[in-house]
Amino acid sequence: MSGKGPFGRIDWISVFLYLLLVFIGWINIYSTSLTDADSSIFDFSTLYGKQLFFFGLAILGIILVLFVESSFFERFASIFYMVSIVLLLGLFVFGKTIAGATSWYDLGFFNLQPSELAKMTTALALAKFLSDIQTDIKTKKHQMYALVIILLPALLILPQPDPGSALIYFSLFFVLFREGFPLYYLGILLVMVILFATTLMFGTVWVTIGLIILALLIYTFKKASVKIPVLPVVGVIIVSVLFSLSVKLVYDHVFEQRHRDRFALWLSLEKDEKKLEEIRKTIGYNTYQSEKAIESGGFFGKGFLEGTRTKGDFVPEQHTDYIFSSVGEEWGFLGTVTVILLFSIFFLRLIHLAERQKSDFSRMYGYGVISILVFHYFINIGMVIGLLPTIGVPLPFFSYGGSGLIFFSMLLFIFLKLDSNRLKDGI
Repeated sequence: MSGKGPFGRIDWISVFLYLLLVFIGWINIYSTSLTDADSSIFDFSTLYGKQLFFFGLAILGIILVLFVESSFFERFASIFYMVSIVLLLGLFVFGKTIAGATSWYDLGFFNLQPSELAKMTTALALAKFLSDIQTDIKTKKHQMYALVIILLPALLILPQPDPGSALIYFSLFFVLFREGFPLYYLGILLVMVILFATTLMFGTVWVTIGLIILALLIYTFKKASVKIPVLPVVGVIIVSVLFSLSVKLVYDHVFEQRHRDRFALWLSLEKDEKKLEEIRKTIGYNTYQSEKAIESGGFFGKGFLEGTRTKGDFVPEQHTDYIFSSVGEEWGFLGTVTVILLFSIFFLRLIHLAERQKSDFSRMYGYGVISILVFHYFINIGMVIGLLPTIGVPLPFFSYGGSGLIFFSMLLFIFLKLDSNRLKDGI
């Protein structure tokens, strides 16, 4: 859609879907946090009142984005990225610890989580680097630079410890693959995931034995005409064993006990039935209650403010990471399907916008936005319904939280601003 001024050229379909998702999210925050003592939706001492305040700040951020020249974001992308890295480093000295993670700055009226800002700035910096005329993503040197841009903030976030937020940065690999990153890196990522899981389940010794047996089988059954050098295979086995050893090191010394318990529950690592049952009642309690809340909603749901598990606080953190469970209980199967369809339409619309970009920077940033949002969405839903372990990943535009709502909004609207500039230039 085109028109005059910074608002007239914006894609209003995306804006409408954004506002609808924020509104439905706020309705569910209201439902999960309302008490008999509350009287006004503008009571900023309540969670739903604070979320309205955060939305107001998000609107101010959006207006600022829309009134800034599009070229500003590309020109200063590297500076934004460095600022976010400095903020992440500052957490080790000035950070505030909440729920076991030192991930926030206490600003008095507001807790700032720089990892949310860093998602946006990393997407900008990656798009800036990849779109540079001197960058050739098919060369090893530039591939390494791109990996450093993605992994540096993740490595700073991991020891907070916040493995959930660190994991999100890996979504930006989809941008690399979209722009011609060699696909064998995707194979390496899949192998790393398999090695991570098998190391936790069976240990490094059995992983090593398995790799040796696999190599022997390959050499035994390969065709005589196929030549496979021995040294590269040995090198792959050595690197895999070293990675397996690092998995154990990270698992024991970087992850906290609550993280280890979640993996133990998800991968059935704990063999002691009594200990496993204890984990289910503690670490697995959220997921269990979330599943029961969704199941109790049936097809049509119990109705707005009628969720007994929601009202009884059966699901901890239901206004943040587990907010989707309140949708299932109060709005039922129809409600959950509606929310999933809205997110799906929203993502498809953003993909359409990204594909029509003529500017390399705008297209790459657009896919960065899509990757981050989709990764959040799938991990959060999978976590709530028990397919994935609980790792503290919010549902974009839905979950309670100031940093999340503000920076998710700015992340999106920077892309919409870039897209509107395409229309302004008549491209």
